[in-house]
Amino acid sequence: MQVSVVGALICTGILALVVCMRWSMITALITSLAFGATAIGTITSLGGSSPLIFTVFAMLVILAALARRGIWREIGAVFLRIGAAWIVCLLMIYVCIGALLFPRLFAGQTSAFVASRTARGVYEAALAPVSANISQAGYFILGGLTFLATCLLLQRSGTLADIRRGFFLWFSLHVVMGVLDLLGKMSGAGDILAPIRTANYSMLTHVTQAGFWRIAGAFSEASAFGGASLAGLAFTFTYWRKTGSKLALALATSLFILLLLSTSSTAYVGLAIVTVPVVISIVKSLASGRLRSEEALLVAFLPLLLLSGLAAILFYPHVFDPVLQLVDSTVINKATSASGQERSYWNYKSLQSFFDTGGLGIGLGSSRASSWPIAVLSQLGLFGAAMMIVLLAMLVRGLRGGRGRLDPDVDAIGSSVRACALSALVAGSLAGGSADPGIVFLVPLAVVLVSRILVVEDGRDTRAPYPHGDGQLAEVG
Repeated sequence: MQVSVVGALICTGILALVVCMRWSMITALITSLAFGATAIGTITSLGGSSPLIFTVFAMLVILAALARRGIWREIGAVFLRIGAAWIVCLLMIYVCIGALLFPRLFAGQTSAFVASRTARGVYEAALAPVSANISQAGYFILGGLTFLATCLLLQRSGTLADIRRGFFLWFSLHVVMGVLDLLGKMSGAGDILAPIRTANYSMLTHVTQAGFWRIAGAFSEASAFGGASLAGLAFTFTYWRKTGSKLALALATSLFILLLLSTSSTAYVGLAIVTVPVVISIVKSLASGRLRSEEALLVAFLPLLLLSGLAAILFYPHVFDPVLQLVDSTVINKATSASGQERSYWNYKSLQSFFDTGGLGIGLGSSRASSWPIAVLSQLGLFGAAMMIVLLAMLVRGLRGGRGRLDPDVDAIGSSVRACALSALVAGSLAGGSADPGIVFLVPLAVVLVSRILVVEDGRDTRAPYPHGDGQLAEVG
């Protein structure tokens, strides 16, 4: 393995920060997600796979969980009270078996899209075992173990606050690097964040769309940056609505502006989708006459924005022509573009491979799709998709079903990370290539499931993961 000096330096900086501030390792893990194209090194034996720096911190989180006293008793408590732990373990076993067996069992019987690390890019070939079967399965196992470790660590006082802190650090860094990337391109300095993009990916960072610079931030392309911005907007907006936090509002505003400037069709369509429940919630509040101050601020902002736009058109009739051209190229005519047709073909062939294998799938990492649900069906088959749907249903259910009244802090954090995970899945459903939902799904899932069994009795905390106080885990009936 060839170690990346830049990746190692960034890991060292994050570690130094959390150690000096006496934060937990899970804060470092979530913070590292801001560096979406920074690898810790290159594994030449796996076809040049370059694991991102978050894998280092995920391993450290797992070690931190295993180093606790009474670990076996706590593991037993997790599997007793959180049914999803069994599903995640079963899914990890199934993914490993499928990644090793299915490409060999169905070799040559269907086609797959292989990501080349040369100039060929993604090309179609007969199904066969590839190095991505091992690397993608390794990522999935790491994510599953991180889920279990998070469930264990949430039994420690203050862990939930560390998770909240990690998300805020993640999206703060995301905003800073997005702004730096845009300023560098607009000033003629070029891709000033290129040194931190050490992953062995195709970097589509110095690109324009309809006359606008595409923002990639610390990621490899604008689509990935837009997806992360959408997830961050969902987290900060939900946290602001729950708590009225000024920091969350400032981050949400910044993320919204960066999302609009990103020129990512994934971000634009995803924003339209995730806005629907917000609009429904506001309409319900208006109908019941219980409009909250945060909702009233949003309602008041929309007419002001509309009037500003009309005034701009009145004095400068063609001011929005570049914007209309951008929307036309990224959203309206996206499906007819070469990129849109190529991705549609990926999805078509991925669905065809699902039927060619009798619903068993071709194995994780065998091919590339352009939609997370299609990738799940194609790579994991019906059985894997069924387990993934169960986990997704648990996340969608959220904090409903807990016994008693949730602490407001727990409610705010749990609801915010849930919104973040669901928005990330929306972005993945529009442009995701792998069936692995990733850390951004599994960590929030652990937070939501553990938070459901956190109750407040007689005005006192009964569970240790609260951002304050101590307590005991309430068993779910």
